[in-house]
Amino acid sequence: MGITYEVREGIAHVRFNRPEKLNALTLAMYEDLGGAFLRANEDAEVRVILLGAHGDRAFCVGADLGESIPALAEGRFDISEWDGAHLKRNGFYKPVVAAINGLCLGGGFEIMLATDIRIASETASFALPEAALGFVPAGGTLVRLVRQIPYAQAMELMLMSERVSAARLAQIGLLNRVVPADQLESEALRVAQAIARQGRVAVSVIKEAALTLTHLPLDEAFHREAALGQRAFTCDEAREGLRRFLSRKAS
Repeated sequence: MGITYEVREGIAHVRFNRPEKLNALTLAMYEDLGGAFLRANEDAEVRVILLGAHGDRAFCVGADLGESIPALAEGRFDISEWDGAHLKRNGFYKPVVAAINGLCLGGGFEIMLATDIRIASETASFALPEAALGFVPAGGTLVRLVRQIPYAQAMELMLMSERVSAARLAQIGLLNRVVPADQLESEALRVAQAIARQGRVAVSVIKEAALTLTHLPLDEAFHREAALGQRAFTCDEAREGLRRFLSRKAS
């Protein structure tokens, strides 16, 4: 199975599972990954997704060059069919934590950019090699990267195709933290568990706001923020949270 899926204690554990091929993505794996994200999004039990990989050599090295890339180059396949795997579709507001080990290249890098919290091992390395091969990172990177880090840093990553360390990516703001390899799984799980304990509606609203408000004119953004805030303030979780807060204050 190229993608594994399991739900435990409110966390959907999604993993690349082709370690013998450095978790290179076949067409079927792209479809299965998109299906896993959709399944998690529709499952009321799931509060957060933890995206990781089997094996210690690679998180994901992107599309399988022997299958996916020829299909794209020959026009037998439309890259928009990967939108689900790249989390390009609207309405996905559950947080995704990425645990990144080993190589994170090409499409693997692009999928990382779609996640919300990124934790990498000290031995992880990253690259967008597409330009060196004559194509482009169009799995969300052309849109996301220049919005997530300064323009010059984004252009260097896309235009140079050079391998970059986890420490460097953390320095420019693409990773939340870098940990020893033997602590990666436990730290990523700790973060996912912490998010899973937060208010479900609050977490969803925060992510929706982060994804949808940034590029609106200020007046429109503030108006939309108020509507989102109202949704959170009036939900049952907020009422219960306020009741607990007042109860502690009175005691």
